[in-house]
Amino acid sequence: MTEKLKAAPVAYQNETFLDSPDGRILRMLAEYQEPLARFRREQIQDTVVFFGSARFHGSQQAEKTLADVQSNHAGIPAGKLQQELKLARANVEMARYYEDARKLAHMLTKWSIDIPARRHRFVVTTGGGPGIMEAANLGAHEAGGKSIGLNIQLPFEQYPNQYISPSLNFQFHYFFMRKFWFAYLAKGLVIFPGGFGTMDELFEILTLAQTDKLAKKILVIIYGSEYWNRILNFQAFVDAGAVSPQDLELFKMVDSPDEAFEFLRDGLTKYHLGGVPKKEKEREVTPEIAKTRP
Repeated sequence: MTEKLKAAPVAYQNETFLDSPDGRILRMLAEYQEPLARFRREQIQDTVVFFGSARFHGSQQAEKTLADVQSNHAGIPAGKLQQELKLARANVEMARYYEDARKLAHMLTKWSIDIPARRHRFVVTTGGGPGIMEAANLGAHEAGGKSIGLNIQLPFEQYPNQYISPSLNFQFHYFFMRKFWFAYLAKGLVIFPGGFGTMDELFEILTLAQTDKLAKKILVIIYGSEYWNRILNFQAFVDAGAVSPQDLELFKMVDSPDEAFEFLRDGLTKYHLGGVPKKEKEREVTPEIAKTRP
């Protein structure tokens, strides 16, 4: 007697298929649809995104690390000790950006909480990790508001920081889907000092704005002129004819939380709280990253 075959799993429960190259499109769609459903459930209308280095610490931790290196150096080769001291001193210097991100996120969240709206406006959003990301989530948390963390699977572990609102803690596999969610709801972008990833995220948004691929006004702040003017010479782009002079108006350079908050508050009020032309307001009912034209 022939033994009956067991029922095969339905496709959406077939883990072997879902984890295979053929299931990649479904995994991509999941990283779009699941966050979308959660943002709707949590009543998130739009965001302000904070980018910056994962390697910077708060002032207290940075100063403690420097003190530890200075006092516990027995047996460390001189060359290595100098490197560690140089890095520890740099971390103390850069800690001010952690503190500034924390303060700015606190100010922005306090202001946004009082906006009369059915949904949460201008919610602080980060990449979910340590450093500047942690600082911004911490500032929003201390202000009593929600904040979002869009984390990413990396070869080295990046754990979500503890200050993200638990219901808004996300984990992505695909960088492009994570970057989509950074931009999709964003009405403001604050770029703190950082490395390759921070510059990648900055130039992607600037390119979308430059090429008129954004269906909304995104305010872009580059925070810390002392740092960024050493890293990037924006005027050199213009001098070489690589960009137009007006392209430098796509962002604003600032050096204090108060200056950054004033620019965000005024710009968000003007463009996204009723101070914009009717057509632009109508177009922002459903946030779009790209215009609908073919």
